[in-house]
Amino acid sequence: MSPTETHAMFRPPINRTMRVLDRAFFHKEIPLSAARFNNNRLIAQLRTDLDRSGTSLLLGRVKPLRPDPDPYLAAQGRKCYLLKPEIKHDDASTWTSVLQQRVHNKEVEVIPYELTLDYDSWSTDDILGAILPDDLREGFPSGYNPTGHVAHLNLRREYRPYKSVIANVLLDKNPYIKTVINKTEDVGANSEFRTFGYEVLAGEPNVDVEVKVENLVFHFDYSKVYWNSRLSTEHRELVERFQTGEAVCDVMAGVGPFAVRAGKRGIFAWANDLNPDCYTYLQEAIQRNKVEKFVRAFNEDGHTFIYRAVQDLLRASRANESVRWSTKPVVRGTPQKGKTPTVTETLRVPPTFSHFIMNLPASAISFLGGFRGVYRGHEELFEPHTTQKLPMVHVYCFLPVDDTSEPARHADVCRQISELLHADVQPDTPEMEIHDVRDVSRTKHMYRVSFRLPASTAFESTDAASDRGPRG
Repeated sequence: MSPTETHAMFRPPINRTMRVLDRAFFHKEIPLSAARFNNNRLIAQLRTDLDRSGTSLLLGRVKPLRPDPDPYLAAQGRKCYLLKPEIKHDDASTWTSVLQQRVHNKEVEVIPYELTLDYDSWSTDDILGAILPDDLREGFPSGYNPTGHVAHLNLRREYRPYKSVIANVLLDKNPYIKTVINKTEDVGANSEFRTFGYEVLAGEPNVDVEVKVENLVFHFDYSKVYWNSRLSTEHRELVERFQTGEAVCDVMAGVGPFAVRAGKRGIFAWANDLNPDCYTYLQEAIQRNKVEKFVRAFNEDGHTFIYRAVQDLLRASRANESVRWSTKPVVRGTPQKGKTPTVTETLRVPPTFSHFIMNLPASAISFLGGFRGVYRGHEELFEPHTTQKLPMVHVYCFLPVDDTSEPARHADVCRQISELLHADVQPDTPEMEIHDVRDVSRTKHMYRVSFRLPASTAFESTDAASDRGPRG
């Protein structure tokens, strides 16, 4: 029997017309043979021999070690081991030489075994693969965006007739999922706060969630704020670029995935969001993750906040605000008990931000005019008067995936940035980075564009910078 035939034998029964999940339909009985162990103390060695000789049934989804089918022997703790389908209990010519030897030694017996598989025996992919039509099986949505106990789907039109089945299978197969929702409108379609319409497909109608990300905890009502668990890697990688004691300005902070993470690393963060609910949950996250000494929350218009934050940080620095920061450095070898060293230092609020984060992909670029003249009158804070460079700006955006070449797309986004900064920014500008963060859909990707704020923008005259752009 070929490997393909073997796998087909263990697949669930097919029902392409199912629209309401019928768990009882998924039942299958498969006649097999098994090696009955006559001495449980030899099981480990016998299993190894059977596996190495290609005698046993090794499919992953089916556990080969089972209680003996004889109830009396099973009650005594006796075990048996499933064998591959081509081995027949009543035909010794199908037995491998290893199996024949073990039978001859009276270490095992070859017995018939009827394997019963049911709904719980198969994975999400197995069950949905048996229900969805052939033309939808390629790329069907077995994956989802988990947010606490909520599984967030974004089903394409062709999958919507099967949404109830898909949702219930996901609910069944993932014990930590209690609610399955499907997005019914684009993010921000009817709200300036990046929220979206959704429908509950299965489980509890509860979207008040708690999300744990590494050593951080966030709590929020998913219907009132924006959150995307798939961005956790981006959050971590960007914050790892920041240095302890630096200051960052998170202009569209949401509930704080960048800012709170930064605070945990001893980085000062001015975190803002226009959404009042984000502001409330951001404050909660700051307290809950114990970063209140480093992270400050604001609920303001993102555009004007850029200028406000610059002035506020400078005032805090001139007031000599500081934080005592303790760390336990990595120690080579094993430190003596109770002797793990702790390094404590005083971190003073710096006068300037080293980084600005603008994570509002649909419109963040339109806020860049807020940087025009933002450091006008404070030229002495930067090179060549000090060693401090102008801040890096990390702005997120969506770029289409179409017939346009990638260099052309990069050039276009730089053109947009240049127009708003009143400065020439090109893909080959020093320190410029255009990073593909993730694919949002088949036609759209999310990018992060990082660049050093041009001096001509930062120090632009007040009159020229008076019209910094639209309210955000």
